[in-house]
Amino acid sequence: MATTVVGSYPHSLKSLSSPLYLLKFNPSFSSGFVSFPSTRNQPRKSLVVRSVAAPVEAASGFDEMVSGTQRKYYMLGGKGGVGKTSCAASLAVKFANNGHPTLVVSTDPAHSLSDSFAQDLTGGTLIPVEGPYSPLFALEINPEKAREEFRSAGQKSGGTGIKDFMDGMGLGVLADQLGELKLGELLDTPPPGLDEAIAISKVMQFLESQEYNMFTRIVFDTAPTGHTLRLLSLPDFLDASIGKILKLRQKIASATSAIKSVFGQEDSHREDAADKLERLRERMIKVRELFRDTSSTEFVIVTIPTVMAISESSRLCASLKKESVPVKRLIVNQVIPPSASDCKFCAMKRKDQMRSLNMIQSDPELSSLMVIQAPLVDVEIRGVPALQFLGDIVWK
Repeated sequence: MATTVVGSYPHSLKSLSSPLYLLKFNPSFSSGFVSFPSTRNQPRKSLVVRSVAAPVEAASGFDEMVSGTQRKYYMLGGKGGVGKTSCAASLAVKFANNGHPTLVVSTDPAHSLSDSFAQDLTGGTLIPVEGPYSPLFALEINPEKAREEFRSAGQKSGGTGIKDFMDGMGLGVLADQLGELKLGELLDTPPPGLDEAIAISKVMQFLESQEYNMFTRIVFDTAPTGHTLRLLSLPDFLDASIGKILKLRQKIASATSAIKSVFGQEDSHREDAADKLERLRERMIKVRELFRDTSSTEFVIVTIPTVMAISESSRLCASLKKESVPVKRLIVNQVIPPSASDCKFCAMKRKDQMRSLNMIQSDPELSSLMVIQAPLVDVEIRGVPALQFLGDIVWK
């Protein structure tokens, strides 16, 4: 059961998107509000916050999440429309305010990070977020831009455009293989799974590029369940596919080596291609190991208290466990708190939500997870001040 918590804390902000940022809660939910100072350099003020929050036993274990300077990855995912972006953005703000240089990445083709932070984060490049105490950057992976580059690459002279584009993603060797098979025309159309391939290439950059060395926390705002499961399974798929290609090439090479040796022909190009494939395979193994590393990676499931959402969360949890992806937290968002008012709709809705919440306790996949309840509020959570407020409720 949720309980009413009354407390106060000092608060100041580096940047505000409006002269006065006001979060007001419906009296039927709580009896107070939180407001934020209207200028950058005003002295800290003690603000009284009255809101509905999860009980102590449902704390998220944020102390564990924030401890240590080793880089950690947090992936938030679940059914569409449950509040994944707000939870991911609030976690990123919380990390940054606790001293961690943080990067929040959206892998969802339909991005919402810009809306959540009330700041233009489009363009597919690192953009600093205004407001948090420590560096916080956001990145919206732009699959549509990549698709357009993919199409235009096919129109370049000599047929080298697509290869150049895929080289930039670290996947150029796959274009080599298709080119040798005379299937280059298929590359005029972006292949299925390109969104996930681009996201995987970004994860490779996080592991290898100096540009991302400063970040000690990386938070992923993932796409709805189906896209995310494809993303997590892609390293295994590519590893297996590359392995089959290498075995096939080896068989063909051994069958033709005798003939080539008679004519004194060398096959250094094929050896180079095989080496590139092997290196790509090693990178895929690194990404796969990252997704499964319990010391540095965690998947947080976000849901809402409805039968459909919790059922899908149960299936997602089972799939994550099958892929050996660490998962131990479940956020139940939009929980209606108890009310003393005579709102019959609120009472019926809460009763229905309680039935759904009870499902979690008996679900074989979800019952072992740490359950975090996030209350339903009557305003949109937009901008760093609001995200910080949400983070203080959810991430304890």
